[in-house]
Amino acid sequence: MSGGSSDTPCGRRGAHQLDSDARPAYKRNGSFLFLQKQTGPVEALTAGPACAWRAVCARMINYTERIALLVDDIVARVPALSYIDTSRLLIFARFGRSQADGAYATCHCVNLPTSEPGYYFWRDRRTGRVTRRSQWFVTKSPTVQLGPRPIDYLISFCLPRFCDQTFARSRKCALYPDAEPWMAKLDTIVHELYHIDPEGCGIRKILRADGSVSPHAHSPAFFRDVARMVREYLASGPNALAYDFLRYDFDDLAGRFGGVVGTAFRPFPTFPQRYVELAADQPAEADPAVRIEPLKQTAVQTRFTADDLHVREFMAETSRRLVAKGQHRAA
Repeated sequence: MSGGSSDTPCGRRGAHQLDSDARPAYKRNGSFLFLQKQTGPVEALTAGPACAWRAVCARMINYTERIALLVDDIVARVPALSYIDTSRLLIFARFGRSQADGAYATCHCVNLPTSEPGYYFWRDRRTGRVTRRSQWFVTKSPTVQLGPRPIDYLISFCLPRFCDQTFARSRKCALYPDAEPWMAKLDTIVHELYHIDPEGCGIRKILRADGSVSPHAHSPAFFRDVARMVREYLASGPNALAYDFLRYDFDDLAGRFGGVVGTAFRPFPTFPQRYVELAADQPAEADPAVRIEPLKQTAVQTRFTADDLHVREFMAETSRRLVAKGQHRAA
């Protein structure tokens, strides 16, 4: 990837101008959301203090946009992932320090149906008898609607931690004996895509040898499948500009582009997650000795739209918001 501010990775939809010196506007391009740049010189767009952020943002690399373009290309080239509808997938950023332990990326499903009613209960340690329980409740998925179609899956990337990922101290290093360190990031992207269930509901199930469903989200075969798909993608002859940004760590990216930005949910660091709601039907307790505790509910947002997205700059120890509410609109 060349330095500067006009790199042009190519996905199956053709070339896309990225990180250009122009004002960003939130648009929808086929199967993903990205910051589309309007034409016009920077000088004309930054003629006053209110527009100062535009020139700053224009020089920075939009990391979630780059990943979204790469995901589109991967899904188009790897048959085992062709079931993924990227128009119902959103890539967003969360903050994660490079020096701290934690996930590099996570696949989140937001299309699960409402659960069956249930309750929490407490037992007496000595007798094992249930002494109290909560009210009945259900868990629900939030609604994420960007444009005309709902979003079923989210994949979050922790920045700057993901940018600095390598094979060091990773179990996957054995699957890539001669690979360059940056390929660990490509493996993680394919890994999270592979978590998307082929049936489109929930996270991919891992089956045991006897055909039963494992409670674990990974298996040795899962990791081998991901490594095979990574090699398959690279062997398909993709435009190197689609993934070259992965070659650089966070400091390199910040030096080349003046900063790293990405799409995030507001209020940061929240994002759409399953939530608990009091069940409409509250069956009477058969045992009068069991005390019913009121269900503790936290006020949570249950519907998300383009107005709940914004652009943040990510730095080594913190992040900051760059775009005010209302700058993002789905086409």
